Amino acid sequence: MVDDILTINIQTIDPQSSVMSATGNVTGGNATALGAAALYPNIGASTATGYLVDKEGNVNISIIGKIKLEGLTTFEATQVIQSAVNKYYKDATVNVRFANFKINVTGEVLRPGTYTMPNEKVTILDALSLAGDLTIFGKRENVLLIRDNPDGTKTPYRINLKNSNIMSAPYFYLRQNDFIYVEARKAKSDATDAAQTKYISIASAILSLIIVLATRR
Repeated sequence: MVDDILTINIQTIDPQSSVMSATGNVTGGNATALGAAALYPNIGASTATGYLVDKEGNVNISIIGKIKLEGLTTFEATQVIQSAVNKYYKDATVNVRFANFKINVTGEVLRPGTYTMPNEKVTILDALSLAGDLTIFGKRENVLLIRDNPDGTKTPYRINLKNSNIMSAPYFYLRQNDFIYVEARKAKSDATDAAQTKYISIASAILSLIIVLATRR
């Protein structure tokens, strides 16, 4: 999608090729060239380095030029780039992966937030584990996953973590920018209301005591 950052590795042993290295068009660290000719965007500790998918859905790679990748999987993007690379290099190999594969987890988890994953093969269970798992008030049978579509729309999925068939579900493996929301059980609302009632009662008792003491003077 637009604004994704991709790590694109191109390797060849063609002796006719000149040595080339590039850091991509988004830099977060030093680039490392491996092989006779290579594009090796480096991934920094906190800033992703690689090739930004621009507003037109293109990636601009040195020598090869602009390539339309919006809407493609990383596997499909690899094939498209491979076809373009074959015009310049002999026996080249291409690898494409996300440099900023992010998942958002919020709601009834211990550590809600945005998590950048080290790889793309991440399950919903992995994401919830990174977020510290559900709290005692989290609904395991009704977790909401919202997924971005290439056309800009969003698709919601309701997930029952207790379902034994969850591993075969289309949402088990997460995608870039998936949003996970864990809903709270009614028990939390009841507990919160009870706590508020308790505090109000205590405050009322203290206020009554102050009034009684004041009137006795």
